[in-house]
Amino acid sequence: MNEISYINRASMSDKALIEQIGAFVKHHRLRLNKTQDVLAEEAGISRSTLSLLERGETVTVLTLIQVLRVLDQLHVLDVFRVEEPVSPIALAKLQKEKRKRAGKQDPQVQEWDEW
Repeated sequence: MNEISYINRASMSDKALIEQIGAFVKHHRLRLNKTQDVLAEEAGISRSTLSLLERGETVTVLTLIQVLRVLDQLHVLDVFRVEEPVSPIALAKLQKEKRKRAGKQDPQVQEWDEW
């Protein structure tokens, strides 16, 4: 699968992308030496649904997630993680607000600690 990772996916048709996902699933299923029946049962889907996925036919996102989980390939979903960038000014403010040293203990708190 890595040999085609350089392809500009934006220029690919939806059908071609779905077929590539299906090929990915089939490749990893075979690498684990699992039959469609076994993988489908472990994923909680029918064998025909798995077959549709591997052939590049339309299936639900939930089905894809179930199959990726069984194949131990959920890491491919990492590209969907949304991380808000922290501006340098906000980062400087956070650093400034960090405690630099311990303060004096409140005498009332100390009394409770002794109990």
